[in-house]
Amino acid sequence: MPPAPKPSPRPRVAADRGGPTTGPPIGTEHALLNLLTDVVGVKQATADSNFFHDLGADSMVMARFCARIRKRPDLPAVTIKDVYTNPTIRSLTKAVQGTMPAAPATPAPTEPAAQRRAGTPMYVLCGVIQTLLFAAYLAAAEAVADVGDNWISAATNVAELFLRAAVFGDAAVLAMCILPIVAKWVLIGRWKIQEIPAWSLGYIRFWFVKTLVRANPLLLLVGGRSRSNTTSPVINFYLRALGAKIGPGVAIYCRVLPVCTDLLAIDAGTVIRSDALISCYRAHDGRVQTGPVHLGKNVFVGEGAVIEIGASMGDEAQLGHDSTLHMGQSVPAGETWHGTPAQRTDTNYRLVGQGAADASRKAAVFGVMQLLRAFVIAVPLTVSVLVLALDDIPQFSKLLDPGPGALASWPFYRDMLTVSGILFGVPIVAGLLISGTIPRALNRMIKPDTEYPLFGFHYGIHNAIARMTNNKLLCGLFGDSSYIVHYLRWIGYDLTTVVQTGSNFGTVIKHENPYLVTVGSGTMVADALSIMNADFSNTSFRLSRAKIGTSNFLGNVINYPAQSTVGDNCLIASKAMVPIDGPIREDTGLLGSPTFPIPRTVARDAAYHLGRAEQRQRLHAKNRHNIVTMVLYLLVRWAFLFSILVYIGALSELYEEWNGPVTLVLSGSTFPLFAILYWVFVERASSRFRRLQPRYCSIYDPLFWRHEQYWKLNEPNLYMLYNGTPLKNILWRMLGVRVGRRFFDDGLFLSERSLVTIGDDCTANQMSLIFPHSQEDGVFKSDYVTVGSRVTIGAGAFINYGVTVGDDAVIEPHAFVMKGEEISDGAISRGNPAVEVRDDHDLTRPVGRVAVGTADD
Repeated sequence: MPPAPKPSPRPRVAADRGGPTTGPPIGTEHALLNLLTDVVGVKQATADSNFFHDLGADSMVMARFCARIRKRPDLPAVTIKDVYTNPTIRSLTKAVQGTMPAAPATPAPTEPAAQRRAGTPMYVLCGVIQTLLFAAYLAAAEAVADVGDNWISAATNVAELFLRAAVFGDAAVLAMCILPIVAKWVLIGRWKIQEIPAWSLGYIRFWFVKTLVRANPLLLLVGGRSRSNTTSPVINFYLRALGAKIGPGVAIYCRVLPVCTDLLAIDAGTVIRSDALISCYRAHDGRVQTGPVHLGKNVFVGEGAVIEIGASMGDEAQLGHDSTLHMGQSVPAGETWHGTPAQRTDTNYRLVGQGAADASRKAAVFGVMQLLRAFVIAVPLTVSVLVLALDDIPQFSKLLDPGPGALASWPFYRDMLTVSGILFGVPIVAGLLISGTIPRALNRMIKPDTEYPLFGFHYGIHNAIARMTNNKLLCGLFGDSSYIVHYLRWIGYDLTTVVQTGSNFGTVIKHENPYLVTVGSGTMVADALSIMNADFSNTSFRLSRAKIGTSNFLGNVINYPAQSTVGDNCLIASKAMVPIDGPIREDTGLLGSPTFPIPRTVARDAAYHLGRAEQRQRLHAKNRHNIVTMVLYLLVRWAFLFSILVYIGALSELYEEWNGPVTLVLSGSTFPLFAILYWVFVERASSRFRRLQPRYCSIYDPLFWRHEQYWKLNEPNLYMLYNGTPLKNILWRMLGVRVGRRFFDDGLFLSERSLVTIGDDCTANQMSLIFPHSQEDGVFKSDYVTVGSRVTIGAGAFINYGVTVGDDAVIEPHAFVMKGEEISDGAISRGNPAVEVRDDHDLTRPVGRVAVGTADD
């Protein structure tokens, strides 16, 4: 095992350059130098000592250096970008001299807490009502399914059975598709600009409609939940039915749809790429704030972009990938902006031109064909097969009719093991076989660097390839192990000469076309990589080869475009915006959005890099451990399916003995609890029922292997079902998170639960992330994250390990809070990397109320 982290090496004192120097006052320079030596832990340094090369500091150390400066009102403000671009005290002092003092921002005065936040009684009442709504919906669905099964089973022949399945299945699915639209107009009417206190009765209406709108089965039927860029005219029709103003020829590829649709206006020809977030609401300081978003004609919104309420874009404007429009920002017509927060640039993100003039007619035909395939083929066939299996296959029929005393006999459990094995194993084996064969044949029909019309034959081929090769279960199975490289090669990746590390890729990888992905030798990827090798307009698309160079390291949550100008031996920090213009970057690190250069390697990590012989020996041991982890990964999911079947059999037996409606209510209310308890037990068992501890070790250390096992043996998608409810806070506590009272969680993801502490009355927005770890060049690091009380975490914000957030602070949307940061009480943290700003910053209106009305009922 490598030694524990050592203090930074003694600095190599730079030689005196001689001659008089002009520049900053000696007092400021001396004060910064004293702070630096204290934070880095060296006895002496000069004003010309390089932070990274001479003193051995890293980004975490320098983030703490910046935080210490902010606590000194007599010193100028210093950001982490200032540190990287001016890596000596002398150059840093010259660069920041004369800037605003580093005093923390003071939050704008607000009304008393009793008026702006619901109390504990309302919090509890809201949770009870939401739980009852969950149970009622499930019970109603089960009652309808029971009636349908009895009616379809009464058919006298296969033809009649298929016809009845078509009638019942289509009617049931159509009703579920229409329900969100009806609920929106009945419960809300037209959305207006307002504030809704969390946990109020008005909030329950908001949550119920939001949940139905985004869970509409129509989105599954037309591919709206695909892991790749997929658009459909049916989505535009759905949003119009909900009140949105959607112009002709709009292409919406994002998977998370807007909620407050009456406040959304998108003019003709606009393109919104995958993973963009335009919700027309945000959660702030314990309240849901709704607001308008307007996108003009022929606008382009890039992959992973976030557009806040009150933002707008003029005609022909562009917003780049991984960029953010904050509240009140407006992109003028014809301009291109990118970054977080967005700023003007000359980069062109619109890479595919307009297609044929008859695109609207072709889109309409495509949408009709999607609905016909769903309602004429997919739904009837699925229902027919399900009913036939339950009626005619003995092992399956025992699910609905186990018989008296079946639960006390071994044959019932033997049959459930058989059924669960078939239902679980066959899709995995079939998915593995299909992903490497059928898409490879289909790929011969589509050529790179060729523009094809949207909604045509080639678009269908592209979608089929993307769907069959983006297999989440298989990526989760093989990721974080040596076997992921073989799986990626099987589905079409060109990995050249692999330098095997046992952790070349994480468990979350997606792409547009795997046959156009090249990854250079020696490259490692942490997790959540999206390879964007397809570009889209509202009428056309084009595939291109995406090439990741040799000896690179890519951090977490990175969208990698085919046009990347990143070459060999680069480190791309987590959540960085990969550049697509300028010179080829090599032998450097990249951080931020837009990116700027940082050191490629960290000197203090060198002690954890093993020799070749020792690395090979430990790799063999890691592979053995990973095989065990992969087996456990499959077993816990198979066991979950098996336990669900036993659970259904038990309810079926109760249904015969008790009153049917009572059993349905019992099922709807207990199944979510059963699922929660199962996965909580699995996750806590994976950490040996202990709290996780901060780590600083090699990826060849068994401590890291057990941490990988912890990542694999959990099911985060289950937790997201309870977004916006007190149930999720109960779940977080069961998983080890120290959560304060009345936490409003609208979609926070935590990678290590027991390393996180969250205070009272905090607010977290959708797609926000707390990652108490990083993995860089074969070294794993993790540490605690502490979030104070009444903190707001914006949509898409990312908080890294070792961070402390003070009370009443605001982490703005898409902000990247670097490891080791200390955010002051009441501060507003904005940007990637995040810096503290004042309320009166000229970028946006002050953070606070944007409402003209309320919904406190």
